[in-house]
Amino acid sequence: MEVITLGTGSPLPDPNRAGPATLIKAEGTHLLFDTGRGVLMRCASAGTGAAFLSAVFLTHLHSDHITDLNDVITSRWVMSPTPNPLRVFGPPGTEKVVRSLLDMLEDDISYRLEHHADLTWQPPVEVVEVTSGHVLAEGGVTITAEPTDHSPVRPTVGYRVEHGGGTVAIAGDTVPCDGLDRLVMGADVYVQTVLRPSLVEQVPMQRFKDTIDYHSSVVEAAETAARAGVGTLVMTHLVPAPFPGTEGEWVAEAAAHFGGEIVLAQDLTSIEVPSS
Repeated sequence: MEVITLGTGSPLPDPNRAGPATLIKAEGTHLLFDTGRGVLMRCASAGTGAAFLSAVFLTHLHSDHITDLNDVITSRWVMSPTPNPLRVFGPPGTEKVVRSLLDMLEDDISYRLEHHADLTWQPPVEVVEVTSGHVLAEGGVTITAEPTDHSPVRPTVGYRVEHGGGTVAIAGDTVPCDGLDRLVMGADVYVQTVLRPSLVEQVPMQRFKDTIDYHSSVVEAAETAARAGVGTLVMTHLVPAPFPGTEGEWVAEAAAHFGGEIVLAQDLTSIEVPSS
């Protein structure tokens, strides 16, 4: 398996970091986790596109994690020569979001159907809402879900992907909790949203400071990784984005609590997952 951090930014627009999204490639299977700002541009850089995605998995329904889901739906529809249903897995509420996106796209859909004689079907989207347990098994890949804690955003889920003896945990936005511990236990690669409270607290806006109470800090992510015996901790969705030259501070802060490999992700960082 290969893990590619397509987008490592936050809701704050950044010229160098797209919105939250992670791609996992396992042989011919391409799995997309979250669909943040600019996701298909980063997919193109990673050698894939909407038409080739095996499935999309949403960790939660915060706007920055689903900003470009409509782009994925539309691009897959118009770029596929025959009906090519997009499977979207996500927490309860995902069906409503997808239905609302399709309603929003109603005019665009009608324009394209009228213009293209060989396009005779509506965008096919198949939604499966999940909270925990088995999610999908195909192509030698098994995916399970665990509930996470991003309160007051409820429910939220993380995903555990297993293939060829390797395991990846995609945690999304969450504070430490029992579900997160189960999700990452023994994982080869653990991908976690992180923030640095010491930096967030310097911003003179309470709304920004409020983010501290429902995201994992660098220290908390490192402690979770150590407790679970993780091989590699990948810190992504960085809040706030590190100033150039300060990246080592983030890694050092995590290394004080976790002895494994630590990756401070950039957009399109690639991590190979060991297989047995």
